[in-house]
Amino acid sequence: MVEGGIAKADKTEFTECWRTTWKTPYIMRLALSAGIGGLLFGYDTGVISGALLFIKEDFDEVDKKTWLQSTIVSMAVAGAIVGAAIGGWINDRFGRRMSILIADVLFLIGAIVMAFAPAPWVIIVGRIFVGFGVGMASMTSPLYISEASPARIRGALVSTNGLLITGGQFFSYLINLAFVHTPGTWRWMLGVAGIPAIVQFVLMLSLPESPRWLYRKDRVAESRAILERIYPADEVEAEMEALKQSVEAEKADEAIIGDSFTAKMKGAFGNPVVRRGLAAGITVQVAQQFVGINTVMYYSPSIVQFAGYASNKTAMALSLITSGLNALGSIVSMMFVDRYGRRKLMIISMFGIITCLIILAIVFSQAAIHAPKIDALESRMFAPNATCSAYAPLAAENAPPSRWNCMKCLRSECGFCASGVQPYAPGACVVLSDEMKATCSSRGRTFFKDGCPSKFGFLAIVFLGLYIVVYAPGMGTVPWIVNSEIYPLRYRGLGGGIAAVSNWVSNLIVSESFLSLTHALGSSGTFLLFAGFSTIGLFFIWLLVPETKGLQFEEVEKLLEVGYKPSLLRRRNKKGKEVDTA
Repeated sequence: MVEGGIAKADKTEFTECWRTTWKTPYIMRLALSAGIGGLLFGYDTGVISGALLFIKEDFDEVDKKTWLQSTIVSMAVAGAIVGAAIGGWINDRFGRRMSILIADVLFLIGAIVMAFAPAPWVIIVGRIFVGFGVGMASMTSPLYISEASPARIRGALVSTNGLLITGGQFFSYLINLAFVHTPGTWRWMLGVAGIPAIVQFVLMLSLPESPRWLYRKDRVAESRAILERIYPADEVEAEMEALKQSVEAEKADEAIIGDSFTAKMKGAFGNPVVRRGLAAGITVQVAQQFVGINTVMYYSPSIVQFAGYASNKTAMALSLITSGLNALGSIVSMMFVDRYGRRKLMIISMFGIITCLIILAIVFSQAAIHAPKIDALESRMFAPNATCSAYAPLAAENAPPSRWNCMKCLRSECGFCASGVQPYAPGACVVLSDEMKATCSSRGRTFFKDGCPSKFGFLAIVFLGLYIVVYAPGMGTVPWIVNSEIYPLRYRGLGGGIAAVSNWVSNLIVSESFLSLTHALGSSGTFLLFAGFSTIGLFFIWLLVPETKGLQFEEVEKLLEVGYKPSLLRRRNKKGKEVDTA
C-alpha cells in the first residue's frame, strides 16, 4: 500500500472524477476554492494585454517607449519569481492554506494600487504586488488540490486549476471589452482583480489545511478527520498507513541532513529522486514558456494588430476567441489527462505547437512582403509637414510605390494611412502622431501603426487559434500537474517552488524580450525562433519526463529511484526484453 490511497490506474477516466465528486462534493469544494488562485493567476496575466492598449493612450511616454510597455507587462512576472521562491518555503513552513491566504492579500493590494495609479511607475509597483500573489498561487493551488485528491482522479482535479487559469484569462478579455467605452477603462480592468481575491480569502478561512501537510506536522487527528471526508471509509486506514510510512522515512532523512532551509536545499540536490524530479519538473516548466504562449496571452491584441487589424476593440474581440479556445483546451485536458497520460499529451501538444509556429512565421513573412505600397504623391500632399521624415527624400523625388511599403514605413517609426478606395491599395506614409491619426480617420480611412492591412491577416488569426487549441490540453495544464506529484512529500513545496521559479524566470525572459524581438526580427522571425525553442523543449521532454498517470505518490518516487529512460534508449537483453540500465 502506498501514499495516495487505493487506485486502479488503468481504469482512470474523466467520468470517474465526476462520479467521485458527485458522491463526495467536499472534494470539489476544496478543488474549486483553491482553484480561484488559478483564476486570479489567469486574470492578472491576461488583463494587461487589453489594458496596455489604453494605458498607452493615457500616458504618451508608455506609447513611445516599448521598453516601458514591456516593463509594465513583465514586472508581474518578476514579482512572480520572488513569490514562487518564497512561496515554496511558506508552503513547507506554514502550510498550503496560509500561502493561499497571503497570496489573496497580495492580489488585493496590487489591484488597488493599479486602479488608482497616477503614473506608469505606480502601475509597475502594483504589478509587482500582483506578481507576488501570482507566483505563490501558481505553485500552491495545484499543490493543495493534489494533496487533497484521491490518486485515481488527481490529474483531472489538478486540471481544474488549469481550467480556472484559462477561464481567468477569458474572463479578463470579457472585462476588457466591457470597459472599452467606460471612463477610466484600464483602471477598471486592473482593479476588478480584487473581487475574486476577497472571495477566495473568505472561502479558504472555512477550509482545512492539506491533510498530508498536517500529518507531516504531527497533527494526525486533524489529518484523519479530513481524509475521512475525502476517501471511502474502507480506504482511510490504508491511506493513513501510507502517510505514516512516508513521513517516517522523511523524518529519518531529516535527522541526517537537518531541517534548515540550507540543509533542505543541500538534501534536495543530494537526493537522486529529487534531482530527477527537478530535471523533469523544470524541463516542462521552461518548455511551457519558451513555446511563446505568454507572449500570445500578454500581447494577443498587439499580435492581432500586427496581423493588420488596427482597431483596439476589434483586436480585443479577436483575442477573446483565442482566450476562449485556451479555456476549452483545459476542459479537453481534464477529460484525457488521466486516460492517456501526462507525457503523451505533452509530446502531441509540442508537435502541434511547432507546426503552428512555423506556419505563423510563414504567414507573417508573406504579410510583410505583400504589404500595401507607399504612394509618394499622397504622402507628400497628405497634410502640411505630415510626411514621414525617413520617407521624405523619396516623396520629394516622387518615387514609384515599389520602393517602399507599409511595413517599411512602420519600421521607420511612422504611421500608415490606408487608401480610402481599396484596403490594399498604396497609401500615405506619415508622421506617427495623434494628430495624423485623427486626420486620417476624418477622411474615412484607417490609420495603422502596429501592423499593416493584409490579405493574410485572417490566416494569422486562424493559426493563432489552432496554436492555442494544441497548446492548452497538453503544455497548458500538464506541467503544473507533473510538478504537483513528482516530488517526495518533504520536498514537495521546495521542489514545486524551484520549478515555479524556473517557469517565471523563463516567462520574464520571453515577455520582456517579445516586443524588442518583433522590432528586430519581425513577427515572422520571432515565431520561427519560438519554433526552434519548442523543438529543443520537445527533445528534453521526451528524454527526461516519465509517465505518472494514475500513480500514487510513493510509486512516482520509486519510479525516480531507478531513473527514467525513454524506451528507445533502453538496452534490450538477448530475449528482446527491455533492461533498465539507469
